Amino acid sequence: MFKLNTILSRIMGIGEVQRQSIVSFIWQIAFTFIGFLSTMYFARVVGAGVLGAYFLFVAYYSIIGIISDGGFGVAATKRISEGEEPDAYFSAFVLLRSIFVTMSLLALIAFRSYFVDLDSEGIFVWLIVALTVSLVYGTVSSGIAGRGKMGIHATCGFINDVSRITVQVAAVFLGFGVAGLAGGFVCGMVVGAIVQFRFFDLHLTRFGWRHIKSLSTFSFWIFLTSGGIMMYSYADRVIIGYYLSNADVGIYLIALQLAALSSLTTIALRSTLWPKVSRWGKIGDFGLIEESISRAFSYSLILAVPVVAGGILLGDKLLYFFYDAEFAQGYTTLVILLIVQLVNIFQFFFTMYLGALYRQKDAFKATAMAAAANIVLNLILIPVMGIDGAAIATLLSMVLNAVLARRALSRMIAIRVIHTTLMNILIASGLMSLLVGGYRMLVPLSNVWLTLVPVVLGGVVYGFLILKFDRKIRDELKEIATQMNMPLPDWL
Repeated sequence: MFKLNTILSRIMGIGEVQRQSIVSFIWQIAFTFIGFLSTMYFARVVGAGVLGAYFLFVAYYSIIGIISDGGFGVAATKRISEGEEPDAYFSAFVLLRSIFVTMSLLALIAFRSYFVDLDSEGIFVWLIVALTVSLVYGTVSSGIAGRGKMGIHATCGFINDVSRITVQVAAVFLGFGVAGLAGGFVCGMVVGAIVQFRFFDLHLTRFGWRHIKSLSTFSFWIFLTSGGIMMYSYADRVIIGYYLSNADVGIYLIALQLAALSSLTTIALRSTLWPKVSRWGKIGDFGLIEESISRAFSYSLILAVPVVAGGILLGDKLLYFFYDAEFAQGYTTLVILLIVQLVNIFQFFFTMYLGALYRQKDAFKATAMAAAANIVLNLILIPVMGIDGAAIATLLSMVLNAVLARRALSRMIAIRVIHTTLMNILIASGLMSLLVGGYRMLVPLSNVWLTLVPVVLGGVVYGFLILKFDRKIRDELKEIATQMNMPLPDWL
């Protein structure tokens, strides 16, 4: 207990943004490791077809969830984060979200006959249950985020994910198939909501029409922008499911999951920075905003660039040995999606900063044009090129979104990339790639262990090189370690 308290006290001594980013990143790493192991188990036990059906369930849940949220979740987070009448804004949010969820559930039940793919798999009822549970989970989660408790928010999200995976593994082992996967999804949210209540400090109170109007005004553009983002995230798999098969959906999503490894830092930083940028915008501290986005680019690319390089060199073998032979046919799709993740870093932060700075209309315009292009490209390319066409459609539309969002954001703040850090990342990644490529030429990758060697070796070499090359990153690591009283090697 003493050691745990000592560790916690050292972590609390770090700067707030650094601390919350580290906590979020640690949970992202832990969940990714657990998630990959569980997905590999599912892939080998139930195959691409069942996984594809579950991925479609998640896609429908997410799309309908955006509609039932109405953008009020992010709007409530922003208003609460501003520190003015947080209880009143939270109470208004509870009412509005309850109305929207109820309307969505009634519409879903009325149009049940159109969800043949879900009904035939026996998971339509689980979709209803998941949306109902999301009313409580989403409401509490938005309140926690609005209060700036992003470390707690990330931790509870991790508990949600681990609980979900635990139940899913047990259910699949017992032979429940796709219904077990959907049921585990719901159980995770239940556990996550229960844990979040322990740290929840907002209260229901009286509110007025101005609170509803304020949330509605902001949520309108949030809703439209989120809807566009959903097109990136889920339109491709829905269209794949329509034109191709559930197995193709499964292969595509496994490739996407592997590519998403490069986005761990981006996700951790986004969840931490959003309420901070909102607050800085409110008080007019644009210097901190400009510095934060430059550093966000750098720290996201530190992980993304080497993961993309490694994925291109080893992706075919990783798909074959980690999942199964049928998933190896998604290698070309994986390469395209890895490039998508690099573009996604910039698109991610451009649209996030626009939203946090109350420029949702600009974010919507950029996202709407890109989302429309995404749907059209998917409809054209998937029937002709299969899942590779879906990946290309995502790449092209993501580039369009990033360009348009940057143009809008550059009118408000100066957008800079730290060029010295970028060059150091590219040089370190290049040297790592030479090492990994040479290993693959000399050693036949005939099993999973021989494939893991260059992954681990490349990661160690890259980490050493980037710390040697980039003094700014090395100094910040030293500062954090000093604050936590942690010893570092002499070569640092």
